[in-house]
Amino acid sequence: MPKSRKVIITCAVTGSIHTPSMSPHLPVTAKEIEEAAVGAVEAGAAIVHLHARDPIDGRPSQDVALFREFVGNIKQRTNGVINLTTGGAQTMTVEERLQPALQLKPELASLNMGSMNFALHPMLAKYKDFKHAWEPQYLESTRDSVFRNTFKDIEYILRSCADHGTRFEFECYDTAHLYNLAHFVDRGLVKGPLFVQTVFGILGGIGTHADDVAHMKRTADRLFGDQYIWSVLGAGRLQMPIAAQSAAAGGNVRVGLEDSLWDGPGQLAASNAAQVRRVRSILDGLSLEIATPDEARDMLALKGQGNVAF
Repeated sequence: MPKSRKVIITCAVTGSIHTPSMSPHLPVTAKEIEEAAVGAVEAGAAIVHLHARDPIDGRPSQDVALFREFVGNIKQRTNGVINLTTGGAQTMTVEERLQPALQLKPELASLNMGSMNFALHPMLAKYKDFKHAWEPQYLESTRDSVFRNTFKDIEYILRSCADHGTRFEFECYDTAHLYNLAHFVDRGLVKGPLFVQTVFGILGGIGTHADDVAHMKRTADRLFGDQYIWSVLGAGRLQMPIAAQSAAAGGNVRVGLEDSLWDGPGQLAASNAAQVRRVRSILDGLSLEIATPDEARDMLALKGQGNVAF
C-alpha cells in the first residue's frame, strides 16, 4: 500500500483581521499568544503564524519588543516553525511592517503579493458592541483604503531578508498575485520550493466558490509546476470546507483565529487548538497524515530553528 502524503497544518494564531471585541477567545497579550501557539503545535500544527497586539487595547502592532515577549518562549516550548507577519495592518508603512522579520530573522515570514481593497467594513453589520473605540473606526476605514503591496514594497522585503535565510509564505488573494509571484521568480529574487498560501473570502480578493479554489490551483500549477507547495486559507465560516477541498486536491491547510473565529455554525472557537483538531479530523477522514514541524522544514527547505535571532 503506498505511503500517505503528509499535510502541513499552519495555524494563524492572532492577527489584524478580527478585533478583540468579536471573540473573548482571541489571544491579545504575550502570554495568551504564547499559550495559544503552544496549544496549536501540540494539537498538530507544524507552523504557527504570528502577529502581535498592544496588550492594553488589542490594536495590531509591529513593535519588535512585543514579538520578543512571546517568540522565544514558543521556541523553547515547542519544535513548531515560527512564521512572523510582514503584513501587520494596512495602516502601517512597509518599513514598519518589516521590522519583526528583519530583526528576528525567523525561519518563515508571510508576504502579501499585491495591493488590494482589503475590505473589512461588512463586519460592522454583524457586530454592534465594541470594547475599544479604535475597532469600529478601523473597520469603517477599510471602506476607503487600499492595502498597499507594490512591486517596490515586495522587492524591498525580499531584498532586506535575503541575507539571513528567511523564506516566505506567499499570500495570494487573487489570480494576479500568483502572476506577481511568477514575476519575482523570473527575476531570480525568489526560488523554489515556494510556499504559496492562496487566500479566499476577503472582500476585495477572490471568492470562496469551489471553482475559485480550483482556478487558483490550476494557475499555480501552470506557473510553478513542481516548484511550489500549495496551501489554502479560507476566511470566516468557509474555513473548513475550503481546507477540505484543498486537502482532497493534494494541498495543505491553514486555520486559526486570525482567519476565522468559528468552530461550526454559530459556535465560536474556544481556541486555535480547537480549529487544528477540527481540521485534523477532516484530514483523518481523507486518510491523510499530518506533517511534523521537521517534516515541514524539509518540505519548505527552511533553515532550522537554531538559525533565528531569538
